[in-house]
Amino acid sequence: MKYVKNALLILGAMTIGLSLLTGGCTPKREQAALPATPLKTPEWVKNATIYEVNIRQFTPEGTFTALIPHLGRLKEMGVDILWLMPVNPIGEVNRKGSLGSYYSVKDYLAVNPEFGNMDRFKEFVTVAHDYGMYVIIDWVANHTAWDNPLLTQHPDWYTRDSLGKIVSPYDWSDVADLNYDVPAVNDYMIDALKYWVKNTDIDGFRCDVAGLVPTRFWNRARISLDSIKPVFLLAEAEEPALQDSAFEMGYSWSTHNVMNKIAQGKLTANSLDSIIDSNARRFPSYAILMQFTSNHDENSWNGTEQERLGEAAKVMAVLTATIPGMPLIYSGQESDYNQRLLFFEKDPINWGDYPLQNFYRSILTLKHNNPALGNGIWGGSYTRISTTDDQKVLAFFRELNSNRVVVIANLSADRVSVNLTSKDVNGEYTDYTAGMPYAINSDTKISLGPWEYKIYTRL
Repeated sequence: MKYVKNALLILGAMTIGLSLLTGGCTPKREQAALPATPLKTPEWVKNATIYEVNIRQFTPEGTFTALIPHLGRLKEMGVDILWLMPVNPIGEVNRKGSLGSYYSVKDYLAVNPEFGNMDRFKEFVTVAHDYGMYVIIDWVANHTAWDNPLLTQHPDWYTRDSLGKIVSPYDWSDVADLNYDVPAVNDYMIDALKYWVKNTDIDGFRCDVAGLVPTRFWNRARISLDSIKPVFLLAEAEEPALQDSAFEMGYSWSTHNVMNKIAQGKLTANSLDSIIDSNARRFPSYAILMQFTSNHDENSWNGTEQERLGEAAKVMAVLTATIPGMPLIYSGQESDYNQRLLFFEKDPINWGDYPLQNFYRSILTLKHNNPALGNGIWGGSYTRISTTDDQKVLAFFRELNSNRVVVIANLSADRVSVNLTSKDVNGEYTDYTAGMPYAINSDTKISLGPWEYKIYTRL
């Protein structure tokens, strides 16, 4: 969620703000032998990519069945994990707009009839699995719709103010806040999570505003879900504690916000390197951060990637697939769709001829094929490469064993020409775009247009 700015994100930004004051080169962070982790992370996560499906807007029909014909092209594009925005029925009391928010859940154990029924949902999951993709659904544990039966059946499960009135979190007036100090709330929600894994064979959950729910609940939920099968959990949060033992992946809002500011000329390439370094030190070695240029919140409330990033949109998308973390693509990005999708109304995407499909296929194929770009403990080290203009150019390589990916990105609106002054990058490579041999040494001069990038690989 949210259709207002999450206050937790502001606090998170404050905690990392100091790291933006420093820049420059960072030392190589070696990939240690794979440590034991408290998570039963499925191995298919190791080089996976993720795609967010806005079911309501994805097709004119807005149904699970209408999504199925798109699965082939998404698989071909390089998508591994399908994240479906909430599939549950939406509350009607205090509803926002005519269709309401996905995140106002009326029934945790049912399917939104606008999208189909439970059988159609199971069919979608089965077909996605047949394509070799995995399905996670959005889960809203922090609050319910005002007409969720739980509110009348168990009013003591909800948070109240000093006058005894059930409250909404923040100004989200269409939902009522659950109280996790009540043990029965924890029991019910874990049973509901298990219901979906057992009965629909989904592969995990994206957990809405996960930081508002106690970490102890998520740790317990993780153990319970893993007793059924290993699952993949994504937290809508950037909190290291949540990734200690509950979630494989969290949001990298810090990286995203810096990318936006670089595109607007407010920060430099050094700032992005500083954030990458800070996150590597803050999070467990096995943690994965989701890297993105858009998602449902950003698109609807803060602007499309074209609005926020402009000419820098492509180079930032390349970085999401090559810096440490897992790249996310949001519905419509492969069509270069420059429109803020309405959040509470029907507003179908006009797909056109998918002008960026091949672009995304290329960078996701690179993610799949070079082990250096693996996720979490499966990924290679990240090393900043010194250049003659580190303010404008972010150059780095990812390396695992003898596999290496070199990225040189001009993060400015100026044309630049630089030398790579770090000798440890010298060697023979393949120009990833041209498919031709390419040698790098200290005398190599690389010219880049505004927001242009180069990728060199070694397998």
